[in-house]
Amino acid sequence: MLQIKELTITMRKDLRTLVEGLTLSLNPGDKLAVIGEEGDGKSTLLKLLYDQNLVEGYAEWSGSIQKDGMLLGYLSQEVEPEEGGLSGYEFCCRHPAFLESAPKELSSAAAQLGLSTELFYTDRPVGTLSGGEKVKLRMALLSLARPDIFLLDEPSNDLDVETLEWLEDFIRNCPKPVVFISHDELLLENAANCVLHLEQLRRKTLPRWTLARVGYRQYVQERLQSFQKQAQNAKKERDEDRKRQEKLRRIEQRVQHELDTISRANPGGGRLLKKKMKSVKSMEHRFLRERGDMTEFPDTEEAILAGFDQELSLPMGKPVLDLNLPRLTAPDGTLLAENIRLCLRGPQHVCLTGKNGAGKTTLLRRIAGELLPRRDIKAAYMPQDYAETIDQSLTPVEFLADSGEKRLLTQAKTYLGSMKYTPEECGHSIAQLSGGQKAKLFFLKMILDKNNVLILDEPTRNFSPLSGPVIREILQNFGGCVISVSHDRKFIKEAGGKVYTLTSKGLEEGGGEL
Repeated sequence: MLQIKELTITMRKDLRTLVEGLTLSLNPGDKLAVIGEEGDGKSTLLKLLYDQNLVEGYAEWSGSIQKDGMLLGYLSQEVEPEEGGLSGYEFCCRHPAFLESAPKELSSAAAQLGLSTELFYTDRPVGTLSGGEKVKLRMALLSLARPDIFLLDEPSNDLDVETLEWLEDFIRNCPKPVVFISHDELLLENAANCVLHLEQLRRKTLPRWTLARVGYRQYVQERLQSFQKQAQNAKKERDEDRKRQEKLRRIEQRVQHELDTISRANPGGGRLLKKKMKSVKSMEHRFLRERGDMTEFPDTEEAILAGFDQELSLPMGKPVLDLNLPRLTAPDGTLLAENIRLCLRGPQHVCLTGKNGAGKTTLLRRIAGELLPRRDIKAAYMPQDYAETIDQSLTPVEFLADSGEKRLLTQAKTYLGSMKYTPEECGHSIAQLSGGQKAKLFFLKMILDKNNVLILDEPTRNFSPLSGPVIREILQNFGGCVISVSHDRKFIKEAGGKVYTLTSKGLEEGGGEL
């Protein structure tokens, strides 16, 4: 059993407390979903549970983590940069479980994930694999190790729908405890049986954690109902207090008026009025004390993201993309698909889906290369790997106001502040921010630059499940063109627009695998 007692985690750089006094026990059969907004410490918590050395450089902690000699299996959010240049075989050889496994075990682990066993032995650099292939490969290696507890940081990132459904079954039916972070709302709804919610309240000065041993959907519903009831009670009590104060004020004014006008010839009446005024003042003090016991309005961390200008749009029917691609090849020359045809006019939204390794990201890069130089539209490209287009040594303010103009610097700080970036986070390098905070920066940049064509590779992959509905609504109402790649089932359904599935034979209209 994994036991955590009075765990407190504090960031070294700005002394911000991420988690305070966390106490929980992880029992057999627990499928614990860790949720929270971007930058609230979810990944840091998983790293600390696995190996405190992973957070030593940027965080301090106190309390106790009791593992009782159990073997913990950890899936990190990304492949480490120094591992990206390794071949698939070299990468696998770094894992003892791979070297100790028989060919039959390797074949079984690969088959469960729909992964070719060739990836275990490939000469291809790991960095050139698709996002989904990387996750599948690392999940296969993790399952070979047979850990006592699984710690999964964003295992659903970049997985195709078929593998997502396998992941749901794996988590739900795994006999071992599983602690996982995911931004996929359906995965949370279908797999979690308890929830740990991390929050940063009052402009990230007050950490709060909530542990609920119920499913994700039930937790969200009960949380909303509880907050609504609390808000209603708080409003009712304040309305009653206001009426009581008004009544008391009228009585006080009347008594004071009578005191001011009473005849000096009636001293007895004056004493009675003074006694009455004393009683009124005593009642006022009592009401003041009772006010401190009123129900507080719910203190919550809301998902906040600025929206695009509603006037930003493309004329109906404006030609945006007319792609006729006989062959789509990977960087190493491998043929991915043939006869790709895609026509897009303003203000259409299209979403590309398909199996991992089908070439969706490669195709999106090709589309970005064609649209970004255009002068008649203003296109922006949000890659799957943010480092592909962001200089991560910049601060958020420098990234948003790249010209350094004072007006733009002020505007950038205002927007960042409205989205709950602290002054300290505005001064951090982008490399130090969480994946969700980087995703928010991309959206802010597109908003400030007034882009009317958005090329988005897995746009929701790093947003919290509580932010997901906000992102979907923003993109659903966007008046320009959107070309996206996504495996997020709720995004595809609500905000994807027209869906195409990429196969080896080209683009097929419709969800195909959904």
